[in-house]
Amino acid sequence: MAKLCKAGVQLREQIDDDYPSRDRRSDGWIADSRHLAKGTSDHIPVDGIVRAIDVDSDLQAHKEEAHSLAERIRLCAKRGDKRIKYVIYDGRIASNRLRWRWRKYTGSNPHKSHIHISFNPSGDQDGSWFDLEGKNK
Repeated sequence: MAKLCKAGVQLREQIDDDYPSRDRRSDGWIADSRHLAKGTSDHIPVDGIVRAIDVDSDLQAHKEEAHSLAERIRLCAKRGDKRIKYVIYDGRIASNRLRWRWRKYTGSNPHKSHIHISFNPSGDQDGSWFDLEGKNK
């Protein structure tokens, strides 16, 4: 049985705490048939661990909050949180490839209904707090 990496569990819990009445219709973590058909997705378990979460962009009925959340996750990674592999939202992706700058995302799903966060293997067992406010650096 697959389980979500500890970093994914922790980030999802923090988001749930910050947005307790948010819409969760686009939330998910385990691969569906579309992911499996492509064969390459962090939603597909590796050694029983899933390294991706999707967070619905309707955070308490304020779509602009999703842009802010995606940006806070990006900045957390830019400040050095090595557990975050990349973030995709609203046709943009940020990763270490361009030092965490947003760039156009050209994948088949522009991720407008949800924020996608992928994690590195370092997040498999590291469920420590994510500094989404930039207070520790």
